[in-house]
Amino acid sequence: MSKSGPFRADHVGSLLRPAALLEARAKHNGGELDANALTALEDAAIRRVVERQEEVGLHGVTDGEFRRESWVLDFISHLGGVNIVQAPAPPAAPGEKPGAIRKYAKVAGRVHFAGHPMIEHFRFLKSVTRQTAKLTIPAPTMLVSASRDWRGMVEAQAYTDVEALLEDLGEAYKAFVRAAYDAGCRYLQLDDVNMSYLCDADMREKIKARGDDPEALLAGWIKTLNSVLASRPADMTMTTHVCRGNFRSAWFASGGYEPIADAIFNQLDYDGYFLEYDSERAGGFEPLRFLPKGKKRVVLGLMTTKTGELEPRDLIKTRVEAASKFADASQLCLSPQCGFASHEDGNLLSDEAQWTKLRQVVELAKEIWPDA
Repeated sequence: MSKSGPFRADHVGSLLRPAALLEARAKHNGGELDANALTALEDAAIRRVVERQEEVGLHGVTDGEFRRESWVLDFISHLGGVNIVQAPAPPAAPGEKPGAIRKYAKVAGRVHFAGHPMIEHFRFLKSVTRQTAKLTIPAPTMLVSASRDWRGMVEAQAYTDVEALLEDLGEAYKAFVRAAYDAGCRYLQLDDVNMSYLCDADMREKIKARGDDPEALLAGWIKTLNSVLASRPADMTMTTHVCRGNFRSAWFASGGYEPIADAIFNQLDYDGYFLEYDSERAGGFEPLRFLPKGKKRVVLGLMTTKTGELEPRDLIKTRVEAASKFADASQLCLSPQCGFASHEDGNLLSDEAQWTKLRQVVELAKEIWPDA
């Protein structure tokens, strides 16, 4: 396997925040703790979480997204031309009442790269790990969320058509990729919820009802993503994680990968795909038949991060075997289904359960693949 991932035993990226770190951030937001003091506490917490990842045997190590409140907004908010506002939002999970006030991105000007704090965040991570440092960021197309009409997220003076917005987004991300590479990043992951929305029949109907074509959206996303992927140096691995929602153990979209499998495996130039397979919402393994023979990898997210219940080891092995009927076993890897804390609130499981699951991922990968 490559030294820059995906690894036989891998993980999506975010980890449960320590209570002391959450308390410190609350004090900082309330003006009781200055930025330097908060950074020092974040540094210490990241050193500890890196040590834990190395202890359980992970070869790809993240900072747990410990400096972020949100997996997506903390990145997007630092792109030039983007503001973060608060407004009523659609339900974050089935059964939730509409109208909750949430933060979301608003494009007020031309989107561009204006430097980014996560470059320095990565430099710190790389300096404190002996393993491969992995950087996780939202896919550029997350600024044009499939769950909301993009027209309501963009000021008219900035863009009047989505194609121009996507083109500028692509250029901004290319600049970020170059900066990340120069900082030593060789393993970069683009997290993507939009793709899973196109697996959901109900979501597709909602997209059509507002006047958009799901297939046209997909084509635009692929064009933008490939422009970014083409900019990476040859020794930089880029993967994606297709997520169905993960806020405090909630989910949003459902449906198997069949509607997008051929496109994402054969039209998108990713090196690897982290796919959720922890519940019936993800459908069967049949879409893996579209994975082309070669170097591309699929990381099977067979262990849920939404609960602390530990999956039976034999069940995981059986499911990997079932997946290998549709894709070559040499192209498969194992991970939890998603991160453990896409938002700083975290999922509804204990810190101990999180590490038990990660340890089991490593142990099982060693049993299933000799090269792990």
